[in-house]
Amino acid sequence: MTLYFDISAAVHHRAGLGRYAESLARALLATNLPVSQSTSLSFFYNREAGIEPLSGLETVPSHTVSLGYKPWRMLVWAGQLARVGFNRLVPGATLFHATEHLLLPLRGVPTVLTVHDLIFRRYPQHHKPLNRWYLNATLPLFCRRADHIIAVSEQTKRDVIAAYGISPAKITVIYEAADERFRPQPPAIVAEVRGRYRLPERYLLSVGTIEPRKNLGRVLTAFERLHAERLTDAWVIVGKRGWLYDDFFAQLENSPAKHAVIFPGWVADADLPAIYAGAQALAFPSEFEGFGLPALEAMACGTAVVCSNTSSLPEVTSPPGPCGGETSPPLPLSCEERGSGAAALLVDPLDVDALAAAIGRVMRDEALRVEMRQRGLQQAARFTWAQTAQRTLAVYRAQAH
Repeated sequence: MTLYFDISAAVHHRAGLGRYAESLARALLATNLPVSQSTSLSFFYNREAGIEPLSGLETVPSHTVSLGYKPWRMLVWAGQLARVGFNRLVPGATLFHATEHLLLPLRGVPTVLTVHDLIFRRYPQHHKPLNRWYLNATLPLFCRRADHIIAVSEQTKRDVIAAYGISPAKITVIYEAADERFRPQPPAIVAEVRGRYRLPERYLLSVGTIEPRKNLGRVLTAFERLHAERLTDAWVIVGKRGWLYDDFFAQLENSPAKHAVIFPGWVADADLPAIYAGAQALAFPSEFEGFGLPALEAMACGTAVVCSNTSSLPEVTSPPGPCGGETSPPLPLSCEERGSGAAALLVDPLDVDALAAAIGRVMRDEALRVEMRQRGLQQAARFTWAQTAQRTLAVYRAQAH
């Protein structure tokens, strides 16, 4: 039995999608794939010039196609419309898992599709027109053609059901997790990394691709107030430029605090936990998230999180139970505590006053930071890639028999 796993997003380093594909692939390999006897895992990816296998995974059998990203997407769509099987690209496949929003057309092979979000539908103004057009045309088709769908949050599951009329029975929610390297860091390591990236001792942190949905303009306004009150020395933004970011940089150019906004550039994965751990708080008031991995990574490093009270973020940051998500047995916290965000401070992402007040509260109140650190560590521990891999394997078993 050969399971094919699309690792394209990881080898192409596509931000959150890449982290998901790589982390899940490594976790699946660590399970020894107990789907059935004689089960093996092979990778599939679109191999453009300069693309190399992932470090440590070079020995995993791989099958590739050499096309540019856009031509490949169009070819897959055409194949789905024409019902042309691309089986020769995945010889001997008994199941194919598409880990990004691109489902290979196959005949007689069960397929699993991971859907991360439908943000392009909710916030079309925050997407490039061509990408929005493509996803609106293709994702409904891919969702219908897939034998089963994995949604990374209950929010995404609800969106897929509402948008495309997919049966709830066809969708399984399987949460992501923070990589094991995201954990509290020794003070000496934090100081060394901070010095290497020339960061001050007190800084607010944001992590993620620079795009309108991340709401960085409102964070900047809140930061200006906090910086003027001398509660913090800098705002550190870790993330590459994505799209439609001109308005944010124009706002930054006219900001009285622009000298205190730091873009450290490329940050090595090994250094990111220390940058999280050294921050006063993570500001993550995204307008919408399919999952929201930076919030989980920050909590796993013991950093206080201020994030949105919308989309999937309450699922990620709040304990389960009647007022929260549905991961594991609830923490001994009251319903009121869960509703207000037990492991993070949740705010309306459009309310700058509430955002500034929440971040300022964390910066002023050391006892609150200690409490949030403990709750955040407990909450982050509920999400593991080993658990994600086991639940994914259960989906494979159900589809392969």
